[in-house]
Amino acid sequence: MDRIVAPVSRRLTVYSRYGCHLCTDMLQALTHLQPELGFEIRVRDVDDDPELVARYGDRVPVLLAGDTELCCHFLDEDSVREYYRGS
Repeated sequence: MDRIVAPVSRRLTVYSRYGCHLCTDMLQALTHLQPELGFEIRVRDVDDDPELVARYGDRVPVLLAGDTELCCHFLDEDSVREYYRGS
């Protein structure tokens, strides 16, 4: 039987907020992983969308790959590497 594998997103989305030092730290840490793992980074300011404010509130930054939340507040490099392992 063939196993169906969900495609791995090559775009990571960081839900952030202007002036958030944790957001800046996560983005800087992600740029160091980019050459190794080959992903794009998309940044969404939660304050630009009331729906995002309601969803994330003060839980920023939040890092998502597609619909999969990888980490919140601080970059979890192991989670990111695990997500891309085997792709």
